[in-house]
Amino acid sequence: MSDKKALLTNQATGKSVELPIRSGSVGPDAVDISALYKQTGMFTFDSGFVSTASCESSITYIDGNEGILRYRGYPIEQLAENSSFLEVAYLLLYGELPTAVQMATFDQNITRHTMINEALLRFFEGFHYDAHPMAMMVGVTGSLAAFYHDSLDIHDPRHREISAHRMIAKMPTIAAACYKHNMGEPIMYPRNDLGYCGNFMQMMFATPCEPYQVSPVAEKALNLLFILHADHEHNASTSTVRLAGSSGANPFACVAAGIASLWGPAHGGANEAVLDMLEEIGDVSNIDKYIAKAKDKKDPFRLMGFGHRVYKNMDPRATIIRQTAHEVLDELADSNNPLFELALRLEEIALQDEYFVEKKLYPNVDFYSGIIYRALGIPRTMFTVMFAIARTAGWVSHWMEMISDPAHRIGRPRQIYSGNALRDYVPVDRR
Repeated sequence: MSDKKALLTNQATGKSVELPIRSGSVGPDAVDISALYKQTGMFTFDSGFVSTASCESSITYIDGNEGILRYRGYPIEQLAENSSFLEVAYLLLYGELPTAVQMATFDQNITRHTMINEALLRFFEGFHYDAHPMAMMVGVTGSLAAFYHDSLDIHDPRHREISAHRMIAKMPTIAAACYKHNMGEPIMYPRNDLGYCGNFMQMMFATPCEPYQVSPVAEKALNLLFILHADHEHNASTSTVRLAGSSGANPFACVAAGIASLWGPAHGGANEAVLDMLEEIGDVSNIDKYIAKAKDKKDPFRLMGFGHRVYKNMDPRATIIRQTAHEVLDELADSNNPLFELALRLEEIALQDEYFVEKKLYPNVDFYSGIIYRALGIPRTMFTVMFAIARTAGWVSHWMEMISDPAHRIGRPRQIYSGNALRDYVPVDRR
């Protein structure tokens, strides 16, 4: 903590209080208000916690104005170009890039944990055939604590590590099983001879009827998407995982809570909204009309997948994934598919249109990820599930960081009460 102080003066009473200022290694300073209520009897009010730092973290850094995203100090651009998803997961968990030996050990640990208990597979029989995959993900992930309770002592570092490895390993298996249940197809077991992303693809699309060949283009695209979605600082779902974990809840319950938060359309459903928008536009010939609607403040229509709440400049993840999106469409998608033609034309116009350039409404990562998933044959109901697979690496990293921090406390946000003041009970016959 620095020696800098902030002076807060209550103009109504004339009383002032000095509050310490905390500084990180990079980024804005923060006024430490932890003693504010004790010293003044007042709370702060910050709807959505958009200006409140709830903890110290060394995992991910974002500068929205400059379009910067770094994992453990490494620029996302370098990791996307050079890393595998599992290497990035290791980095998030342990803070350093692994040596060759460490990477081989980690890879083997994750691979050996991809199977799920056979009894757990029968859980899927209890879900309706058309249950939303995210509903199944929440339920099955939460139930993992009933099957893997041998390592649930959150105060034991080794137990925390084992649980983290299990979740990263088993999430693709659970996700693919959700898809197979919807399709009415046999659940495919993981294969230890395939990599993390290739294994997921074969569990999704293989059947017992014939051999399945993983497309290198699809595997590369999936690896990149997983890297870009692995963590994003203290978003709603990550904050949910931390808040649940602050009570001492087991890690499987915490991640299940994170999945539930991610399911919200304002968080994990943005790439689905992109495809809904493209289908509403319908045809390239309608683009000009819908661009005009988007510019009209009185019109409720909005271009989904453009701009970002955090990034006030170009989303760095979108810059990275744009080329991959074009590669996937060239290699795997039907060139005559009007939806992809529409998306590419819309992208071209928005990148050149004076209105969007001036307001910095550039295509974001959700614009491209939805298009890529569609080209890979992944149905829209699975889009948020794909997000959950990748984000699990970030969730468990934040959970481990929080639990190992001796200063962490149970989360307890405060409120401004605006209900009725004191009232006396009135018997029912006098109401």
